[in-house]
Formats: sequence, structure tokens, C-alpha cells
Amino acid sequence: MIYKNAFGRRAFDWANYVFLGGSALLCLLPLIHVLAVSFSASSAATAGFVKLWPVDFTLASYKYALNKPQFIDSFLVSLERVALGAIINMTLTVLIAYPLSKERRQFRWRSVYAWFFVVTILFSGGLIPVFMVVKQLGLLDSIWALVLPGAVPVFNVILLLNFMRSQPKELYEAAFVDGAGHWSVLWRIAVPLAKPALATLLLFICVGHWNSWFDGLIYMNKPEHFPLQTYLQSVVINRDPSLMTTTEELKTLSQISDQTTKAAQIFLAALPILLLYPFLQKHFIQGITLGSVKE
Repeated sequence: MIYKNAFGRRAFDWANYVFLGGSALLCLLPLIHVLAVSFSASSAATAGFVKLWPVDFTLASYKYALNKPQFIDSFLVSLERVALGAIINMTLTVLIAYPLSKERRQFRWRSVYAWFFVVTILFSGGLIPVFMVVKQLGLLDSIWALVLPGAVPVFNVILLLNFMRSQPKELYEAAFVDGAGHWSVLWRIAVPLAKPALATLLLFICVGHWNSWFDGLIYMNKPEHFPLQTYLQSVVINRDPSLMTTTEELKTLSQISDQTTKAAQIFLAALPILLLYPFLQKHFIQGITLGSVKE
């Protein structure tokens, strides 16, 4: 019987390995294909000859984006946006989620403030009123136009306040008995306990700021102020002639196609996030599995 159970367990493990390995392969194959297209000649990519290996290997699509001063400027703008946006978003998220996570007897107007934030998810003033507000505040063509309109991510606030509600109340009560105030409890107890959730939200915020391009298109009037995604959208997707100033750039343009430039754009945009994720992976996984196993 023991041998039979061991054999069944081993067969089940191997079945899991095969299933998960196949699932991982299905996820990797499209990425490998896109990477192969980005390194292939435009004629091969347009004809559909590229599968999982580059055909007529070339770096023309990457050179087209990288060998431009505007690319470096837009890259630095995106880094500045991610840094400022992450700090502002995370700070406001923590400061709002902590009081809203309290019970009504501790914070009488909790529900009123909670609905005040939730309504902003359901109803919006629209693009034109938001643009007018940004313009009247003098934020156009500045980094603040990219980070302040979305300074309070309400969905993240809801996630964090629900996470804080699940924390043991005894820890807070013991801290208050010892004479700690709300600021001490927030930064010494609530925030350290919420580290997995905060790391997950930080990853979401960084990805959101890095991948955003439309706000840069409507709030920035000068190409040197474009974030990276807006710049790539302008020179790769739309191929704005005003951003092509030399005959060498026009020659490079003749060596690439929509398929190769779009594939290059995907990896140029995803590379910083791929480099960031390993540092947050431990907390991200812990945040997903937290609460699933009780001792």
C-alpha cells in the first residue's frame, strides 16, 4: 500500500511538472517569436519567414531607436517619472489606506471618506476637464503633469486597506497600550507587516508609469519632454517625420518594417520591468500566498 501511494504521488508530481512546463513553454514561445522578429530583416519579417529564430540577423530596429539623443532624453524622463510616481503613489496610498482600515468606532467618518474615493473609480470628469485643470495649474510640459493627475491610485488603496484590516488587531492594541501614537503604529507596525502587499503594489505602479504613453502625448508639446513610451509611439508607430533629421535615419528606416520595430519596442519597453521584477519576486509571491496556510 505504501509503495502504491508513493507511485501515485510520483506520477502526480510528474504530471504537474509536464503540465506546468508546457504552460510555461506556451507563455515563452510568443516572446521568443517577438524577439526573433526584432532581430530579423524587414523583408523576412514582412514575408512571415521568422518563427523562433532570427532570419538575416540585424540590429537595425534597435539602432533606429537607440542611436538618437531623443531616446536618451525620453528614457531619463521615464526614469524620473517612475521614481517620482512611485514615491507619491506609495506615500499617499499608505496614508489613505491606514485610517480607512480602522473600524467605525475608531474612525467615525470612515465610510464617507471611503465612498468619496470609490466614486472616482465609477465616475470621471473626462479627458477635456482633466486637461484643462492640468493646463490651468501650469503643469503642461513638466514631469508633474505625468504624476500628479494619478497621484492617488484608488484601486491600490482598496487593496492595501483590505490587507491592513486582515492584520492582527492585538498588535495595534498592544502598541497603543505602550503609549505609541498612530504615526508610530503606522510606520513601525502596519507598514512592516504590509511589506508583501506594498512590494506588489510597487510593482504594479512602476509597470503602470513605465508603460503609460497617452498622457505624455497630450500633456507634452516638445519631443524632448516625451516619456519613453510616447517617444517610441511617435517614432516607431507613427514615424513622425519631424523626428527624422538625417539621411542616415531615413536609410535605417528603409531597412526596418512595422513588425520589426514593434517587436523592438516591446523589448525596449519591457526590459527595465524585467530587471526590476527579480528584486520584488520574493515579496510578490509572499503577497499572493499570504493567508493561504495557517499554522
